[in-house]
Order: sequence, then C-alpha cells, then structure tokens
Amino acid sequence: MSLNDKAETLFKGFSKLNRKERFARLVEMGALTQNDIENMQTDRTLSCDLAEKFIENVIGYYQLPLGVATNFNIDGMDKVIPMAVEETSIIAALSKTAKWIRQYGHITTEVIGNTLIGQIQIAKVKNFDTVKNTILLNKDYLIELANKNPASSMVKRGGGVRDISVRRVARDDKNDMAVIHLYIDTCDAMGANTIIQICEFLKDPIEQLTDEIVTMCILSNLNDSKLTKATVTIHNVEKDLGEKIHEASIFAECDPYRAATANKGVLNGIDPILIATGNDWRAVEAGMHAYAVRDGQYRSITRWRYEDGDLIGELIAPITVGIVGGVTRLHPTAAMCLRMLGTESANDLSRIIAAVGLVQNLGALRALITLGFTEGHMKLHINNLTLSAGAMGDEIPVLKKRLEDWLAFHKQVTLSKAVEILNELRATLKISSE
Repeated sequence: MSLNDKAETLFKGFSKLNRKERFARLVEMGALTQNDIENMQTDRTLSCDLAEKFIENVIGYYQLPLGVATNFNIDGMDKVIPMAVEETSIIAALSKTAKWIRQYGHITTEVIGNTLIGQIQIAKVKNFDTVKNTILLNKDYLIELANKNPASSMVKRGGGVRDISVRRVARDDKNDMAVIHLYIDTCDAMGANTIIQICEFLKDPIEQLTDEIVTMCILSNLNDSKLTKATVTIHNVEKDLGEKIHEASIFAECDPYRAATANKGVLNGIDPILIATGNDWRAVEAGMHAYAVRDGQYRSITRWRYEDGDLIGELIAPITVGIVGGVTRLHPTAAMCLRMLGTESANDLSRIIAAVGLVQNLGALRALITLGFTEGHMKLHINNLTLSAGAMGDEIPVLKKRLEDWLAFHKQVTLSKAVEILNELRATLKISSE
C-alpha cells in the first residue's frame, strides 16, 4: 500500500470515530505520540504559573475546542490540521472539501519574498528629497550597523536587515512625512519585538545623518515584501458548479460588502491554526485585510476561475507566523500542534495556513451555491441548539432528530423552536410515565 493510499484509509470515516479511536488513528499517522494523548486525555487546566508568564492579571484560562481537519494533501504531503475553534461546521466543511480536492486535484503553495517590514517615521520632514538621498547614500552603513548590534543573533541564524527604502507620505496639513522601511529577514520567528528594537537602535544614527527628528519606530503587519501563495486545482468539475463558483468569486472581487464576509470565511480556516500553534492571529488578520484593499477597494483575498472543466483557485496574502519565540514552544498544546503539522520552518507553516484558508473558502462557496446556508451550516448547528435548549441525557438524540426534521421541512430552525419542541417532548414523556 502506497503512503497516499494509507493516508486515505486512515482518513476514511474519521468523523464517525469516538475520541479514543481518533487518537489511535492520529498515532498511526504519526501526527500524535502516546505522550501527547496522555496529556490530552487528562483534560487538566494548564498551570496558572505558566499563564502568569504570558499575560498580566491572570485569573485562569479560557479554553477552546481543539479538533483536526483531515484529508489534506499539500504539496504532495499528507497533513492533519489542528484547529482551535468554537464555530460549528468549519472542520467538517474543511475535511469534506479537502477530500474532494484530494480525489480530483491538488494543492500547491509557495512563499514569495523573505523579509518583514520595520518602519521609522519622521512626522514632518523638512526636506524629503534630502532625507531620502541621505538615507540611501548611507544605506549600507545603516544595514551593517544594525546587523552587528540588535540583529546579530538573527544574522547568525541566516537572517538580518536586507534592505532600506524611503517613502513619502502626504499629510492633510500639506506637510510631507518620511517613512523609512527596513526589510528584515527574521528566519523562523515572527520577530515583532526584534524588528522594533532594530528600528529604535537606528533612530539616533538616522537623526544624526539627516538632522531630522524620528517620531516613531514600529513594525508593519502589511508585509507585502513576503507573501504566501496557495493554489487549488480541481479537474473534471461539472460545468454548472464550476461556473457558479466562478461567479461567486467575481461577486466578492467586485463588491466590498460581499468581500468582507468572504474574507471572514477564509479566516475561519486560518485563525484556528494560528490559535492552535500560538501565533498572533490578530496580526495576520490585520495584514490580510490591509492587503485586500491594496488597490483602493476592499476585495476578496481569493480568486476562483472555471475553464474547460478545471476549477482553479488562488490565495495570495501576507501571512507572518513563527515556529520559535512567543508562546509557540512554551505553550505545550501549541508545541504539540506544531509537531502535528510537521513544520520545519515558518514558511512551511504559512504555506499550510494559506492552503487551509483557500480550501475553507472553496467549501463555503460550494455550500452556498448548492445546499445554501440553512442546510449547509444550520444542520450542523443543531448540536449547539440542542444543548442550548437544555436537553439532557436521552433527550439529546431525540430532540436533535426532531430539530433536523423541522429544519428539513421548514428550512429554518431557532433556539426558541428548540426549547418549544423540548418542552413538548418532556410533556409527552411525563404523560406516558403517568
């Protein structure tokens, strides 16, 4: 049996397994170890001593369900995707869509560029052209100075400051602002703190060279000097389905109101991996939204086209992540999730994240144009409604079945209806017991 066939066998029926059986499959896949399982089965709250090292005023932990999306094959490698998320249907839709791609197509990824951006601001520059020419004339000196000092450990790992540019930014008061960009290779770290330290270190040398006053040093989350690209190709797609997905994509590319919801759907796939691996999901979201409006109009971060039976989707976005530093290695669950993904570099992780975001987008589009929101999402949401209504024990499967029947007939279901049906069920059971 080939590795691909073995993976398909192990993925098969995964959602129908109980927790113990899922653990056994994940061990056989090499995604988890027995030690990981022992830690997961204890269901213990992490030590607040550890939490005290992460944030201030600690009182405990807020836990999210941790699940896995299956059926992924990215760049020829089978992957189990850990996801920390509370929303119904995300993992199910991802796994189903990844299976479709696995059977009829493929996922490829790449990283374009390798530097992140630090910004040094001169709020009101006296003479922009003079500042620009001075900085560019002394660029090599400033790069060498930074790489010998605050970036020295980064240089030892193969990174460091690579380039410098100067931008003119217009102000409403008719003054010019000068913004100096440092392009920094942070290797496998997200590198936010180090980037800021490098910018602050260069503040005095820049002021001395330019006779200007530096007003702020910060990193940018719009890292368009390092983009991650994912491409999904599916063959032999039925024409009606392909054309509808094509048109749904154009809707999100042209209309910012639709684009906002489409991009939220992409992030449904991206954020849970960022959270599971201890990465800064807020930074990635900010960068992606800023990139989505780069031409002056907010657009979908994905693009789908259908032609001659082939459906091709593409996602290009700044996805800045790390596999060292922060909580990625300190938090035991984050460390486990990184091992599960088999990532050897920050680029590996960003490529997986981009692929999952694109697949999530495809799953959402396919559901919306075929099943619709009600059948596609609300059917899975019935589990939450059943619990929210207060069903207990043997009531749960009975209420769930009645809500599914109600949804199928009426095409809608609400919490108030779930409570009403539960009360009717209890009344019936009480009468029969008497």
